[in-house]
Amino acid sequence: MTVSLAFPRYGDKRNSDFFEEFLGKLLEERDRVGLTQSIRQIDALMITVEPGCSLAYVGELCLMTPYHYLVTLESENHYTHVLRIDMAAPDLLVREVKNPDLRGIFRSLNEVYPIGAHKPNSRYMGEVFRVENLHQVVEAQKAREVRFFNQDQIRRLELPGNLAVVKPSPYTHNIVAYWERPEADIRVYALGLSTIRADLDLAYRAAKETQAKLGIDRLLLPIDHLATRVYSQNREAALLEYLTLTSYYYWGSYDIRDQNSSTNVTKSVHYANELESPAKVFTAANHPYFVNHLLGLPSPTEQFVRNYGPRLHHLAVAVADGTVGGDPNIDHVVAALRGSGQQFLLDVIGSQEEGLKQVFSAASEYSSLIVEYVQRFGDFQGFFTKGNVANLTQAAGVEESLQALEREARG
Repeated sequence: MTVSLAFPRYGDKRNSDFFEEFLGKLLEERDRVGLTQSIRQIDALMITVEPGCSLAYVGELCLMTPYHYLVTLESENHYTHVLRIDMAAPDLLVREVKNPDLRGIFRSLNEVYPIGAHKPNSRYMGEVFRVENLHQVVEAQKAREVRFFNQDQIRRLELPGNLAVVKPSPYTHNIVAYWERPEADIRVYALGLSTIRADLDLAYRAAKETQAKLGIDRLLLPIDHLATRVYSQNREAALLEYLTLTSYYYWGSYDIRDQNSSTNVTKSVHYANELESPAKVFTAANHPYFVNHLLGLPSPTEQFVRNYGPRLHHLAVAVADGTVGGDPNIDHVVAALRGSGQQFLLDVIGSQEEGLKQVFSAASEYSSLIVEYVQRFGDFQGFFTKGNVANLTQAAGVEESLQALEREARG
């Protein structure tokens, strides 16, 4: 039996006694009832964009990541575009709403936030996990008071009918879904009419031709981690909830004091390589917004959540270790993309001596998601250095503040 508490812990963030008590109890129970064994890797990531935006966004993703356009599934109110690297890495499911006036639960999660409301359909939805026995997993989770959409609700939401979908988290506003798929079987989504759209295929091929011309196509690896931002008071609850819903373990938390935040990491117990099942990172402010004027501290994380709502902030794409012309691969990737018009929030930070280099792109105008690039050197196993993450957090906070001011000016 896998022991989820056997992994080493990292970090310097102090957690509450409540967190430490229930971390042990929840993971021990999860192991005992068989959920840890049955819930395996992340098989797919779901993103929704505004009507008319999927063509540009698929082209953007195919240029900035190693993903390939595979097929489009058309249902009554959505197009779902399936992007794939291979069967060892998660798929990306890019959902496009057909009707801008379509209402639904996922739209409502955006509409109460001042910036999120400007693109009410654009959001990261959540992860689909492969499980060994879907019925047993669902029943075990229901016994733990986890709530699921019923089949009629899944049909009306136009999600794949072969998924069991947990209702959105009150802490992250994301969903977790499960499906039963033998390891050797290909991923097939039970949803709508399947076609290869000529316009998307053309955009995809153009993106891959550009990647090859830039010399970055063989340097980009699958997604390394997913980073969600939550309110300060929900940090521990969001972590414990995700560990309840998945087979991940608590890797640890670091306090980033000069940015008044903490970075908290969970990883799969089954896959040591994040490229097979990305790590899930949670960032939260150390203090709620209403005390910041007394503390005199910046609060970019809390500001982001107040403007956009709790949600995924960025996807981190791994860059292969190595050099091009004597420069680390990540420097070549960023210089090449910059030369093609892609904007970044800062220069590449970190060093080989520190173990890794990282950078944030500007947020996508189609999904509001940032792409992070990260290159690890040698056998470095961490996700960041404290100096790197402070600089990244500050840069993202500056951009988000400028976006808020621009929107206010436009009324």
